[in-house]
Amino acid sequence: MNQLRHIDDRLFFAVNSLARHTTWLHASVVTYANSGIALFGLLLVAGLLYARSRDSRTLGAAGWAGMATLVALAVNQPVSHLFHEPRPYVTHTHLLVLVARSPDYSFPSDHTVMAGAVAMGLFLTSRRLGLLAAGAGLLMAFARVYVAAHYPWDVLAGLLLGAAVAGLGWLLLRMPLTTLAAWLRSRPGLSVAFAPTERLRGTHARVGAATSADTRA
Repeated sequence: MNQLRHIDDRLFFAVNSLARHTTWLHASVVTYANSGIALFGLLLVAGLLYARSRDSRTLGAAGWAGMATLVALAVNQPVSHLFHEPRPYVTHTHLLVLVARSPDYSFPSDHTVMAGAVAMGLFLTSRRLGLLAAGAGLLMAFARVYVAAHYPWDVLAGLLLGAAVAGLGWLLLRMPLTTLAAWLRSRPGLSVAFAPTERLRGTHARVGAATSADTRA
């Protein structure tokens, strides 16, 4: 355990040293470290739009991606209190810290828990979107260490925890979520939002044809 802590510290100080020598990166990395969660929100929306033209299982997975993110963040709260790991800037006073100092615990990182859950949830929806979210998650992990908000182990554990919650949750809930997605598509008032794109096009075409026939009559 001490050896892992030593490696974790060495990696952290190496990244903090990099931050001292790359001032030209500060603005971009700080912005992403603080506000990059918006990107994951956009990816979740993209997943839902993609799933509309696919089967009910895919739509269920896209919906679960968003729910899994909230569940993973909730799970992380007792985990962080169990380990009560202080932030790097609490233990080490000589660091370059690029973000506001937070009083909460460091392990695991909330930001990367969210990123891991979104990436896994979207991978179950679309491999391409999932890989894109995974790349964004790795970038978030680096950014949170770069700004001295977390140790490397904090962000790695966050990614793994978020992905595990999303993956295991889907194994348990796949059938009911798929059934729910199919039910939503069958509801007249909700079909516009949840029906496959092809079905909507067919409906619109039939409505348009009927309207034209009525006009000619």
